[in-house]
Amino acid sequence: MTRTQARRTRFAPGTVPVLVVLAVLLVALAFVGTAYQQPAGYLALLKRAAPLMILAIGQYFVIVSGGFDLSVGSLVTAEVVIAARLIDGDDSATGWVILVLLLIGAVVGLVNGVITTRLLVPSFIVTLGMLLVLDGAVFLWTGGAPRGALSDSFRTIGRQGIDGVPVIGQVPWSVVVLAVLVTMAVVFMRGPTGRTLVAVGDNETAVWLGGGRVERLRTLAFVLSGLSAAVAAILLGGFAGVSAQVGDGLEFRVITAVVLGGVVLGGGRGSVVAAMAGALTLESLFSLLNLLGVSGGLESTVQGVIIIAAVAYAAIDWRRKRA
Repeated sequence: MTRTQARRTRFAPGTVPVLVVLAVLLVALAFVGTAYQQPAGYLALLKRAAPLMILAIGQYFVIVSGGFDLSVGSLVTAEVVIAARLIDGDDSATGWVILVLLLIGAVVGLVNGVITTRLLVPSFIVTLGMLLVLDGAVFLWTGGAPRGALSDSFRTIGRQGIDGVPVIGQVPWSVVVLAVLVTMAVVFMRGPTGRTLVAVGDNETAVWLGGGRVERLRTLAFVLSGLSAAVAAILLGGFAGVSAQVGDGLEFRVITAVVLGGVVLGGGRGSVVAAMAGALTLESLFSLLNLLGVSGGLESTVQGVIIIAAVAYAAIDWRRKRA
C-alpha cells in the first residue's frame, strides 16, 4: 500500500461534502424544532440514528471491498424475533441470548461471504437470496405474529442510558455502543487489513498478485456486516420492541446512507467515517422533513434518487478512468 493510497483511504472524496450537508441539516433542525435547541435533542437524534449508523459500518466494509449486502434488514428482523422467543421475558437469559444473536449474525455473514467468494456467485444475488430465506423462515416460525417477549435488561440497552451527566442529563447506551464501534472501525481501517480491504475493491488482481488473501478479506467484510446487523437488532429491539417488520427496508436505507457518504459502489473508494455521517445525514433529513410536515412517502423517493445518482456517478467515473 503506497502513501498516496493510504492518504486516499483517510481523506476519501465525499467526506467533506457529506459533513457540510450534515452541519447544514443540524442547524436547520435547531430553527425548525424547539427540541433541537438543547443538546438533549441532538442526543435523541443520535440515539435514533445509532442502529442505522452501526449498519452503515458493516455495509461500508462490504461495499468498499466490491460487494453488496442486501440481507441486513431481514437479519435484523430475524434477530429480534429470535431474541423475543428465546428470552420470553426472562432477565437471566439476556446475556447468553445476546451472544447467540452475535453468533447468528456472524454465521449469516460467513455464509454470504463463502458463497460469494468460493462459488463466485455475485454478492447481490447471494444476499438477495439470504434476504428471502430469512424472511420466509421468520414468517414460518411466527406465522406473522412474533411470540415471546424481550426482558427489561435487554431493552435497557436500546432505551436507557447513563444518568446524571452534566448539561445533557443522560447519555443513551446506544450512543456509547456507537462510540465504541466507531473507534474500533476507524482503528481497523487505518491498519493494514483495513487498507488492504479498500485495495481489494479498487484492484483485486493487484492485491492477489501481491500475496493478499482476497477471498478471506471479502468474507471478513460480510462477517463484520452480519455482526453489525446483530448489534443494530439489539438496539432496535430495545428501542422499538418486538415486530416482524422491524428491519423492513433497512437494507436499502443503509445502502443509501453509505453512498450518500461518498462510498463508491463497486468498491475501492470511501471512508468509514463518511459512511456513518451519511447515515446520520439521512436520519437528520427525514427528521427535518417530518417537522416540516412533508409526507413520509417522500423518504423512498429520496433514497431512490440517491442510489440512482450514486450508480450513475460510479459508471461515469469508471468510463473516465478507462478512457
